[in-house]
Amino acid sequence: MYIRTMEELKNDDREKLVIDVRDKEEFEKETYPDAIHIYWEDLRKDIDEETDIFLSQIPKDKPVYLLCYTGPRSEEIAADLSDRGYEIYSIDGGYHAYLRDKLANLLGDEEKTDDKAKDVERSIVKKFRKPIWRKFTKAINEYEMIQDGDKIAVCISGGKDSMLMAKLFQELYRHGKKNFEVVFLVMNPGYNDINYETIKNNAKLLNVPITVFKSEIFDIVAGEGNSPCYLCARMRRGHLYSKAKELGCNKIALGHHYDDVIETILMGMLYGAQIQTMMPKLHSTNFEGMELIRPLYLIREQDIIHWREYNGLHFINCACRLTESCASCGGTEQGSKRGEIKELIKMLAEKDPIIEKNIFRSVENVNLSTIVAYKKDGVKHHFLDSYDEV
Repeated sequence: MYIRTMEELKNDDREKLVIDVRDKEEFEKETYPDAIHIYWEDLRKDIDEETDIFLSQIPKDKPVYLLCYTGPRSEEIAADLSDRGYEIYSIDGGYHAYLRDKLANLLGDEEKTDDKAKDVERSIVKKFRKPIWRKFTKAINEYEMIQDGDKIAVCISGGKDSMLMAKLFQELYRHGKKNFEVVFLVMNPGYNDINYETIKNNAKLLNVPITVFKSEIFDIVAGEGNSPCYLCARMRRGHLYSKAKELGCNKIALGHHYDDVIETILMGMLYGAQIQTMMPKLHSTNFEGMELIRPLYLIREQDIIHWREYNGLHFINCACRLTESCASCGGTEQGSKRGEIKELIKMLAEKDPIIEKNIFRSVENVNLSTIVAYKKDGVKHHFLDSYDEV
């Protein structure tokens, strides 16, 4: 059989070769010890076109293990090359299996786990004090996100943004006024086992005491055709509000950051024919007394990525079981409208960095005297309504 577990790889004492078939950028960040890199598309092309450009690097006199993102790519290649006489195996679970194994070894050592959590906490208030910590506290103060007596459900999806937000709230409670309570809330809408295990392990590693509850959202929206995302997002938000209220919370905190905000502004203009923004806080319309806050509102995504990589942390890329084929195999948001907007902003910022800030500020500097029409509380106002009142 051409599929082997990570344990079988580690127990294979023979001279062997491990090939990381993910893209080069991911390989250079981190890989299995002593692995070499050959991109899976290059191997696929060799196999399909019966060439030997990259296959020449794969020996037939020793076992070979392929490391994909989660396995599908490497399984396909291993199956084809097994038929050609190679002793070749796909590692079950791929790179994620390697990370789980690595994390399990770390979690097995309580002293190392405690040190890791302290290092992460120290990095927030020292190395990342200006780009992350100060912007976090500035957003909370500037938009008045926290009041005395608040009980906040810090919603954790398992990605880099929400996990950083959880650690920031812990630091705020530790170093700031202890005038609020927090619950670190994780909803399992139907994650696959890999994602769910990763979320729980990271919470343990970072010393975040999570409260988990389960829903069946992924199963419900699975039949919604090609665009289940809108319904899924609304349902997830509703379930989070409902559980948070059940736990006695009056607010939920989500991990949207500065880049999410400017992307939303531009998406609204280009694809929605409207000027709107992702608000730093808002009242729930369906859950009386509940509010939503976005404490990462002023923090740049690149700084969050830097924090993650500086601390050697690994989070899930996409929680969605319906689109995980792209995310778990190294995909991004390519092909989505948000992905297109992200690339557009990046291109514009390369020409003039002030453009990103101008997009953000544009919704703070709206001059109603120069607007043809606008809506307020559902009522449309047109400039002609008062044009002759000069």
